[in-house]
Amino acid sequence: MGKLGKKARKFAKKNLQSVLRDRRKKKALFKKRYSSKNGQSNVEDKTKLMHDSNGRFLRNTEVEAFDDSPLDAPFVENESDVVADSSDSDGYLSEDISWEDETDSEPGKFLEGDRCTSELMAQNIKIQEDLAVQKKKLERLKRKDPSFSKFLERYKEDIEALQNGDVSSDEDETSNRGRDSVIEDNQGKSTGKVLTVSAISSWCRLVKEEQKKEAFVCVLNAYRAACRYGAESIGLRFQNAETFCSLVMSVLYEADNVFRGLLGLSSSSYKKEAILKLKDTPQWVNVKPLMKSYLRSTLSLLDQVTDSDILAFALTRFRASLPFFAAFPYLLQRLIKTTVHLWATGGGMLASASFCIVRDVASLFSTDCFDNCLAKAFVAYLAQSRATEIVNNKHLQFLRNSLVDLCSLDVQKSLPKATASVRQLSKILQWGLRTKKKEALKRICCWEYANCINLWVGFIAANIQDYDLQPLFFTMVQLINGVVGLFPGPRYFPLRLNCIQWLNDLSNSTGVFIPIASFVLDVLEYKIVREGGKPGPALSFESVVKLPKNCLKSQMFQDECIPSAIEQLSSHFLQWSYHISFPELATVPLIRLKKFYETKTKESLHRAIKHLIEQVEKNVDFVKRKRDEVAFSPNDHQSVEAFLQFEKSSLSSPFTQYYRSVLEKAALRVSHKNEKISLPRREKSKRKRVQPMENAANGGLINGSGHKHLDAVNGTKKRVKRRALEA
Repeated sequence: MGKLGKKARKFAKKNLQSVLRDRRKKKALFKKRYSSKNGQSNVEDKTKLMHDSNGRFLRNTEVEAFDDSPLDAPFVENESDVVADSSDSDGYLSEDISWEDETDSEPGKFLEGDRCTSELMAQNIKIQEDLAVQKKKLERLKRKDPSFSKFLERYKEDIEALQNGDVSSDEDETSNRGRDSVIEDNQGKSTGKVLTVSAISSWCRLVKEEQKKEAFVCVLNAYRAACRYGAESIGLRFQNAETFCSLVMSVLYEADNVFRGLLGLSSSSYKKEAILKLKDTPQWVNVKPLMKSYLRSTLSLLDQVTDSDILAFALTRFRASLPFFAAFPYLLQRLIKTTVHLWATGGGMLASASFCIVRDVASLFSTDCFDNCLAKAFVAYLAQSRATEIVNNKHLQFLRNSLVDLCSLDVQKSLPKATASVRQLSKILQWGLRTKKKEALKRICCWEYANCINLWVGFIAANIQDYDLQPLFFTMVQLINGVVGLFPGPRYFPLRLNCIQWLNDLSNSTGVFIPIASFVLDVLEYKIVREGGKPGPALSFESVVKLPKNCLKSQMFQDECIPSAIEQLSSHFLQWSYHISFPELATVPLIRLKKFYETKTKESLHRAIKHLIEQVEKNVDFVKRKRDEVAFSPNDHQSVEAFLQFEKSSLSSPFTQYYRSVLEKAALRVSHKNEKISLPRREKSKRKRVQPMENAANGGLINGSGHKHLDAVNGTKKRVKRRALEA
């Protein structure tokens, strides 16, 4: 037998049974030998370092056993749920009967209806409890006596027929009439009296002018019913919408002043500590049920109403009553949950008013309350970021800025959370760098991951001048550099440009030089499409982190890449335009820019690159002239730091004027781009409206424009002529 060829030997090694059997034996033998040395090698493997794509060292971790926990895991641990209410009360306040008898007016009559309604509700609860007991007894009899169960099944059909009206007799008719009359009476009693504007006005006048506590109780009971209107069965009706609005507006305007008057609190002493001191006084015993009813009713109103203007008004007025929540911790947790939800999902005035309450609660109350506010806000922020395309980028930016403001209230408490979150981001990045798995890359290239980085970049930039955030700063820089190196392709240019912007923000806030010019020039020099390619659809790098493949061959992609890269490179040059080493910093970028300039023929891009090169060269000459006039050496760090400080304060360098024009052009480009993106959406909506007419065109004589087809019309005319000739 001749010698096997290369392919045959390769096939034999992989597939022959004898080879596989020998391989299994050797594998088992190696496992036995390796087990004795395994303890020492594990310690060495865990301390090894690995390189990422940029040549930086990353600590080796057990990637195969990676804990794929969500990004909000460090905050979910401290997110406490709403504490249960310790009382079983439904919030209805008992009213003084003597005051009702004294007033022979419409409010007095209305109180009698309310009292009857409460009595009926108590009777219904008792009946339901008795029915539950009887049902349990029947179930027990079924299990003990099988014959009784058969008896019930035998007469089940007759009972159902009787309930459906199939069995008709005189007795049944009389019983039905009696049952209907009872139901009508109960419904008339359960609806209660109709609440009118005059009753609301009289109560509010008594409360405001005479400080009548009994009238205030009636107002709060009516307000409770209004806040739960439609959500549960209540014992009153409102005459019209004007009555409903008058009641809600009056309570929201006057309740806070009335409570302060009943407790004897002035505006200066109206704080959380003053409320806690009053908890042992007789005044508090009388006012506590009223205050609790008002707070619970308003929270129910915030949960039920959907109109943003009403919610914003209610939150604005409710903000003054925040110190009252010191006596009701369970209601405070409910308030945090409601306002955080409105802050994340609302917009405009509603989001601003909600965040004002969240920030006041975090600053007024205890440390646990601050941790709860921060945890819920962070979870809600990430929930809004879980989207493939960001539709409302302004709202997401508002959420980011407000969350940075919340973290800045207490940096010492926020710093451990920020460190834990950045550590979680680093673990995911290490997982992606080592395995390059699709799941890991998908976890990194998403808006949730990007917005989490954006949040902590803003936190560092806002507080690094006042607090020691250097470890977090350097970790964040390494993290962003790793993300840039992990995604070098053109489809990830939106994510790369975002990373460059984050590095610019960190460098501007700290004054530390971060080399980002090479990242920007890589975007400029990446050759994707020839000059004069297809226009393609309108693109927005601000709303996506990964571009579709069909966009890469369009001219619109190149028109978006180059201006965005010029903006980031100009921002980088602006920061160091007054530094003594600017000529050396700009040397290599200028060489690469000139080389890129020679390859472009499109007039708009050609002109933009040429203008940037000219302005950088002017600033280089400006710094060189000023540098030649000084007499200190580079070792004199104090003099180097003071170099061109007067010109920097007056913004007199040539590059500063150029950067202003770049920002103006960027704003115009964004507005023009948004108009282009909104047009296709309008066309899609129009197509949906025209679709029924197009369907009719396919099956009838009507075409897409609403006119008859010519062939169909001509055929009809011929048939008419033929019938006329035959006649």
